[in-house]
Amino acid sequence: MAETVVQTDHERGAAPAPPPRGRRGRRTVLVASALVVVAAVAVVGALGLGGGGAQEGSSAPPRSDSTVPVTRTTLTERTTVDGQLGYGTEIPLPVKATGTVTWLPAEGSTVKRGGTLLRVDDRPVVLLYGTLPMYRELGLTVGARQGTRQDAQQETGAEGDTRDSGGQGRTDETSGAPDRTDETSGAPGPSGSPTPSGGAGAGAGAGGTAGTLRGMDVLQFESNLAALGYTGFTVDEEFTDLTARAVKRWQKSLGLPQTGTVGIGDVVYSTGKVRIGHAGVRLGSPATDDALRYTGTSRKVVVSASAAEDSWAVRGAAVTVGLPDGKSVKGEVASVGKSATAPEEGGGEGGSATPTVPVTITIKDQKSVGRLESAPVTVEYVGRERADVLTVPVAALVALAEGGHGLETADGRFVAVKTGLFADGRVEVSGSAVREGMNVRIPE
Repeated sequence: MAETVVQTDHERGAAPAPPPRGRRGRRTVLVASALVVVAAVAVVGALGLGGGGAQEGSSAPPRSDSTVPVTRTTLTERTTVDGQLGYGTEIPLPVKATGTVTWLPAEGSTVKRGGTLLRVDDRPVVLLYGTLPMYRELGLTVGARQGTRQDAQQETGAEGDTRDSGGQGRTDETSGAPDRTDETSGAPGPSGSPTPSGGAGAGAGAGGTAGTLRGMDVLQFESNLAALGYTGFTVDEEFTDLTARAVKRWQKSLGLPQTGTVGIGDVVYSTGKVRIGHAGVRLGSPATDDALRYTGTSRKVVVSASAAEDSWAVRGAAVTVGLPDGKSVKGEVASVGKSATAPEEGGGEGGSATPTVPVTITIKDQKSVGRLESAPVTVEYVGRERADVLTVPVAALVALAEGGHGLETADGRFVAVKTGLFADGRVEVSGSAVREGMNVRIPE
């Protein structure tokens, strides 16, 4: 077997030592891995691969007698990135009221269903829950007005007169045999009447009387009205007289004129309660689309993840959020931005910053965050994972003279191993001579 000798700086200037008896020495420098450079050198003199070992004056420490078993476990590679705790990005409330802003809520306050978001011309703009925006007035007379206009258009011919067709001319409303009735007749309305799926009013072809307002926005509004405790009507897609009566009771509680009609600027819809953000106007200013901004009421974490290393950011992926007080809470990836942001010019060390994408992480247990509303945090996520593999402490690895890594057994033998994932101070090892439970030395 070829000899292995560790050559120290002191030896390079001294006369070469005589080779072992009966063999010609061959000098080989044993190079250890970055993690165990000192440990590998420490055991070279005890490898049994050379004859004479280290010479007197060598700085290599003696071998260690401590051993550890090879264990089978799951290795998990974890990575930590920086994030920011807060309520997320503020977005404008879709305020459609026109007039002068006469009251604004305090920034940071919470508004629930039925609460007042702001006052315009001293009228409250009320928050309701839903996904469909307010796009038209809701009431009994709205559909009737549109039905009247549509009827007038049908009554008037292309030349502005009513003509007889084959002796079967249209009679007037007093003839007793009209081929179309007015809005209060209960008969089918004109074909141009809106259907239940939308439109400003619905004819009897949609199952209601002419002038009755129907649509999903009616259903959404009635659902909110009932949730606020105003009942006595059927929650459906039809705005009836019973709905109007409930609206009047609601308007009375708000100090509004009891018209039974809901104006387009009277309510704003959101998917849930909101946290008031920065106001875009001052008291006395005209109401605008950017009059008030809001966020959700749940705290969340936003991470600017490297676009080149964002494979961990998958919706629903579990992460751990580290708080400033040292506590950790569970989080979940809620959304990942689809547009990467270019790094600022000169950003990063040496200007080597990479583009990033925003990753939003939600925290289910809001109480675990305490009273913090904004703070820098860390986010730990799982990168790679290897289940049911043989592992040893990284310090147990030694570099072999012939290349690669090995382990020293308790009886002084050296076995070659193939390394895999490094994580949590341990390394995955495999090889024909490695088995679970065998003891290996930890070089000093």
